[in-house]
Amino acid sequence: MIRYRPTAARPFTRRLPHTLGLGAVGLLASLSLATPALADKSPHELRVQANATLSVAPDTATLDARLWERTPAQAQGSETSGDAAALKQARERLEQRTGELIRTLEKAGIPRDAIRAGSLSVRPDYIASPQRGDDAQPPQVRTQLERPITLTLDDLDRLPRVLDALTTAGVDALDGVTYGLKDSDAADDRALAQALERARDKAKLMAKTLDVDLGDVISVEETTAPSFKPQMMTMRAAAENSAGSAPEYRSGEIDIDAGVNVTWSIDD
Repeated sequence: MIRYRPTAARPFTRRLPHTLGLGAVGLLASLSLATPALADKSPHELRVQANATLSVAPDTATLDARLWERTPAQAQGSETSGDAAALKQARERLEQRTGELIRTLEKAGIPRDAIRAGSLSVRPDYIASPQRGDDAQPPQVRTQLERPITLTLDDLDRLPRVLDALTTAGVDALDGVTYGLKDSDAADDRALAQALERARDKAKLMAKTLDVDLGDVISVEETTAPSFKPQMMTMRAAAENSAGSAPEYRSGEIDIDAGVNVTWSIDD
């Protein structure tokens, strides 16, 4: 006689969902308990932004001047325009004037290594002809040969004498005087240090006012990199001074800006 017996797999199948359900409940309970603990560990911070401007007196000056010579003007398109002989003569005159200027500057006390004579440049110089009714004249052209001269002065007291030497030598253009710093990196560091000191002072003031204690520095960010722009020369003419006095050249000061963001922790 054959008797039917239930298999053992059926009770195990019934217990499996029950076991998983208990595990899920335990996991959710663990997460619920951990959430307040994590929230309590969030750091308390004090963030400060600070800027500083460092004003320093320049200690160098750079002068840019130019000398040029031109060939006789010719009608544009003429075969004689840019004649080789005229170019040679113009270049000889230019080189002579350049040599005389360098010697004059050396006599004025400028070291040889502080004088930089640039390379020769050649370009056409077009001259518009006046219009007279229907009788229009063709434009003219000449060739301009030019050499730049750059001077670097470490002694600003020599500036008036150097400018006199340039004008006496008959430079065709003086593009100006630019003041700068011998050691700009050191000035940048000082500006950055002032910005950091300002941030620290602000943080101390805020902490004292709020009755909290500052902890360690968490992060530092440079928001404005220290940099300076060379200062152009300003001049007061002799007419504004007493009679017979020389022109007065004033360099002013160079401003270097720096900015930082600093974050401190707040101790409990």
